[in-house]
Amino acid sequence: MEMAGVVDPPWPPLSKGGNFAAARLVFPLPGGIPPPLAYGQLRLASRYLLSPLAGYTNLPFRRIVRELGGVGLATTDLVNARGLLRGNERSLQLIETCAEDSPFAVQIFGSDASEMREAAQLLEARGVDSIDINMGCPVERITKGGAGASLMCSPSQTVDLVRQVVDAVRVPVTVKMRLGWDERTITAPRFAREFEQAGVAAVAIHGRTREQGFRGTVDRDGIRRVVEVVERIPVIGNGDVLNVADAARMLAETGCRGVSIGRGALANPWIFRQLVEWEQIGTWEPAGTFDDRLELLRRQFAYLEELRGAELAIVIFRKMGHWYLKSMRICAALRHRFQLAKTKPELEAALAAIAAAGPARGRRDGVRQDFHVPGPAGPVERW
Repeated sequence: MEMAGVVDPPWPPLSKGGNFAAARLVFPLPGGIPPPLAYGQLRLASRYLLSPLAGYTNLPFRRIVRELGGVGLATTDLVNARGLLRGNERSLQLIETCAEDSPFAVQIFGSDASEMREAAQLLEARGVDSIDINMGCPVERITKGGAGASLMCSPSQTVDLVRQVVDAVRVPVTVKMRLGWDERTITAPRFAREFEQAGVAAVAIHGRTREQGFRGTVDRDGIRRVVEVVERIPVIGNGDVLNVADAARMLAETGCRGVSIGRGALANPWIFRQLVEWEQIGTWEPAGTFDDRLELLRRQFAYLEELRGAELAIVIFRKMGHWYLKSMRICAALRHRFQLAKTKPELEAALAAIAAAGPARGRRDGVRQDFHVPGPAGPVERW
């Protein structure tokens, strides 16, 4: 089987039964579709993974994307290792799971090797399938404590930290990082090579530096250089994947074995199913219609309500609800009404009005074109 990339923009619109062959296939991926993805002994059902995304990849959202299909592995929001060890309520909430949430990975952050090691052991005892070490978060409150992307500035200490975590548990340990701290210090290839020797099961690379934040475009050549230096472990490409064509380009241009998707999944929770369909048969069903998205919104809120109760769930869900309604093209007045809801009856009334009004633009049963959920803007030091 041959897979190809695209060089002539723009990408064709996704449509029902859309075939990637229409997207100007101009170069094959050597060897065709990569072999099945595994993290050590953990074999994944697909190579398409839900990225850790602060504030979004909680249990209700993970349940939603799993029900839609195609997810090989879903990972939590980043969790403070020290908070886990202290039994912090917020940290424990972040690692909540259920029988349907499998396989399941927890991403931990911290700068103290002993705390990271002990947190990994705690997670293994709770039955997690994989542990991911955060080396990519660019946010100031994380990096100023030496965690997240700051780990890329201390090579020897960081390699030792990762080795200690790997040696402390039997479940596969992975690392997610950026290309480097800034364009002058592109250290991801060196780290990937040393992490492989330390026993990590995989590395995921977001193709930007910490200095970039989410500005500019992902450097797929930078991800490819990481792929080229490792010998056995899979490299997972991450960044700017919003649709099937973006994922195909990531695979073709980098040689990565899998693709991790964050904001693209917020905009289109069906993307994992679409990717598996594309890989298996070359075509894919479109993302959900207006009514499909409204039903998904309701279901995700219901899962959150089960965990937190209606009053707190309404507050927590406002951020996620905002992106649902934007993708559904709801007018500003009705979006505002949804955000103002404080009780379950008020929320239901807002949703009833939204259902009656339908989208402000386009057909109710039409295919939604690509929708982008932007990352934080401006210098990372101000986030």
